[in-house]
Amino acid sequence: MTMPNLRIIVDLSQRMLYLLEDNIVVRGFPVGIGSMLNQSPEGEYTIINKQANPGGPYGAFWMGLSKPHYGIHGTNNPSSIGKRVSRGCIRMYNADVLTLSSKVSVGTRVTIRQ
Repeated sequence: MTMPNLRIIVDLSQRMLYLLEDNIVVRGFPVGIGSMLNQSPEGEYTIINKQANPGGPYGAFWMGLSKPHYGIHGTNNPSSIGKRVSRGCIRMYNADVLTLSSKVSVGTRVTIRQ
C-alpha cells in the first residue's frame, strides 16, 4: 500500500487552507493569515516539525514550516479566523488543526499563494 500523495495549499485571498490528495481537494479549512504589516510568506515550503499543545497563542497544535519562525497552528482566539491578524503564520481553529495534523506528516509540501 502506498502512502497517499498529500499536500497543502494555503490560498491567502480566500483565507482558506486546502488539503489535497493526489492533487484533488479532500478538505478545506478557514484560516487566519498575516496582517498587512506581517504578511504570510508566499512560496513553497515543507512541514519540518509538529508539536501538540505548544503553549502560548498557538492553540492545540503547531506545525513548523521550512521558513524559519512560520507555521500552521491553532489559536486561543477563534474570532481571528478569516482575518488578516497574525504575524505571518497560518491560524486554524483548534479542532481543524488537530484534524489536519493527524493526516499530514513531517515533509508534507505546503504552498502559500495569493
